[in-house]
Amino acid sequence: MKGLTMESKQMTLKTLPTQLAVLLFGCISVCSTSAQNLPGWNLVWADEFTQADGTAPDAAKWGYDTGAGGWGNNELQTYTTSTNNARIETGQLVIEARTNGSNYTSARLLTKGKWSWTYGRMEARIKIPRGQGIWPAFWMLGTNISSVGWPTCGEIDILENIGREPTILHGTVHGPGYSGGNAIGKPYSLPGGAAFADDFHIYAVEWTTNQIKWF
Repeated sequence: MKGLTMESKQMTLKTLPTQLAVLLFGCISVCSTSAQNLPGWNLVWADEFTQADGTAPDAAKWGYDTGAGGWGNNELQTYTTSTNNARIETGQLVIEARTNGSNYTSARLLTKGKWSWTYGRMEARIKIPRGQGIWPAFWMLGTNISSVGWPTCGEIDILENIGREPTILHGTVHGPGYSGGNAIGKPYSLPGGAAFADDFHIYAVEWTTNQIKWF
């Protein structure tokens, strides 16, 4: 197995919603690689991105958020379903931000309505881009957001990188009473201050009944 994986144990947690769905957005490459065989975990979902080059991601696993409107971070781009912005290349999912003058496009992929989980380990092997103005992310959002809104739905940010901070990643949890500037989280840097965009890295969280760990 390669690429993006979900592994689970039997667990519960009360401060986040019952189910979270995965989102990927910005400008990243998610690479196929063997899923880690971790003692005590059972693989329940994976995407290895084995489709033909130039094709769209597997529609049985991924949907899209589309349109403009700023979203949560005053974003300039319009999210599309175009393979210009999200496609398979040599066993990788490529999410690419593009510009044509003042027009910006990118893709925002999500498993909502197709796949969601309560507790477990979520991981992906990702190479992020570099540059001012980008904000690649790998995160989870409560599937009940349409009925309860944000931040009540809950959010786990497995990986966020702000383009002006090439050596810093952010892992964060948002929920009722701890969201936005009051969210619970911490930055992380590689030894020696290396830029994360220099290589692929495996990013993961383990979400249990009373704890969330970042890796």
